[in-house]
Amino acid sequence: MLVNPSVLRVFTQNIFLAIGCSTEHATLAADVLLRSDLRGIDSHGVARLSGYVRLWEKNRINATPNIQIAHETPTTATVDGDAGLGLVVAPFAMQVAIQKAEQYGSGWVSVRNSNHFGIAGYHALMAVEKDMIGFAMTNASPLVAPTYSSERLLGTNPMCYAFPAGHYPPVVVDLATSAAANGKLEIAQRLGKQVPEGWIQDKKGNYTTDPHALKTGGALLPLGGDRDHGSHKGFGLSATVDILSAVLSGANYGPWVPPFVAFLDPPENPVGKGIGHFVGAMRVDGFRPVDEFKASLDNWIARFKTSVTVDPTQKVIIPGEPELEAEAHRATHGIPLVDAVAVDLNMLAERFGVELLKGM
Repeated sequence: MLVNPSVLRVFTQNIFLAIGCSTEHATLAADVLLRSDLRGIDSHGVARLSGYVRLWEKNRINATPNIQIAHETPTTATVDGDAGLGLVVAPFAMQVAIQKAEQYGSGWVSVRNSNHFGIAGYHALMAVEKDMIGFAMTNASPLVAPTYSSERLLGTNPMCYAFPAGHYPPVVVDLATSAAANGKLEIAQRLGKQVPEGWIQDKKGNYTTDPHALKTGGALLPLGGDRDHGSHKGFGLSATVDILSAVLSGANYGPWVPPFVAFLDPPENPVGKGIGHFVGAMRVDGFRPVDEFKASLDNWIARFKTSVTVDPTQKVIIPGEPELEAEAHRATHGIPLVDAVAVDLNMLAERFGVELLKGM
């Protein structure tokens, strides 16, 4: 089903309103999810909407949070999200970081007591709009086994770095620190497809291509797959995200991070509050004039785009280009929803008395 983006945006906003979110929060949360779908990151868009609703039903998401700064210095802060939607808490934290950067050159905010915050790129790009370099990362429920381990101790723990350019669009490096995001497995499950070897292991630590392996005790692998292919580097990146997002803020870390799914209870004896994020903003003009930086980054982009490739039919892809191309296409031609997601969303519509989604 192809759905008009504006129709899907209103639908999503209405669902958030139905669970008690304010108009401001419902609009913002819908914008974060729609940005994901527009940019072609289907695993983190409206396909997650029913997940947020189920967590709200379990009283694990607060629809009316009192988001506060719990601790701060001129350039740093810790935000307590009051169990609110991460889709709302993370933008609040980034606004704090931007305000500090505007005054002092950079701002760094660690977040506790939050929930899943959508795509990291949304939050990092908020800084780019202010001619700043943006950083955003989050820890997540434990699905990833560290190198050599059979235990699930880390999340997919994504990180994003976004840089403002001049003539060209921003460079956006947005990636999971696991071999694949859990959402990629969910997409494969919906489509009835196997996943590439190196993404996941079974409960005994053997490679498998079964996207359902997590349900039987398996684990995602760190970026790199195995030690011979650099999984220790992915493990290190994931550990960095976990420490900055949670150990620093007072959120749950490692195996204590609560699951996104409502049918699983959070671990007993939590070590913190909710899940954690870390966001930051740095003023480019704290290092050199903005126009000079943008001109240099444009030159950097242009040189890489003209790189000689092994296969003449291929080209070097600048980080952020595929998402930008998807956004341009989907804004005009609609957002594709697989049948399972469309059915799921219309079940929400019937429950909350929202108009059913229809194709274009």
